[in-house]
Amino acid sequence: MIPAGQCAAPVLDKVLRGQPLSDAKVRFAWTVAVGAAIGRATTVRLRPDGALAVRAASDAWRSEIHRSRGRIRERLAGLLGQDVITRIEVTS
Repeated sequence: MIPAGQCAAPVLDKVLRGQPLSDAKVRFAWTVAVGAAIGRATTVRLRPDGALAVRAASDAWRSEIHRSRGRIRERLAGLLGQDVITRIEVTS
């Protein structure tokens, strides 16, 4: 038996990549990439230059995102495409 998480990820990647880029798509991909807790503690906006502006609810969340940004970028690239997010900028 294959765990549901292993089946869902490739399907979700394919479905998301087929959709046009929008604020809602970026927010959804962000929450999938970082998890529900960080998703609730942040707001995100993709700027035209490809920078993802992340506003964290506290310095603790900002530090956690900053520490994990390499892995987060990998996950977002899988969901949105390699060239969509050029960098992640976190503020609190």
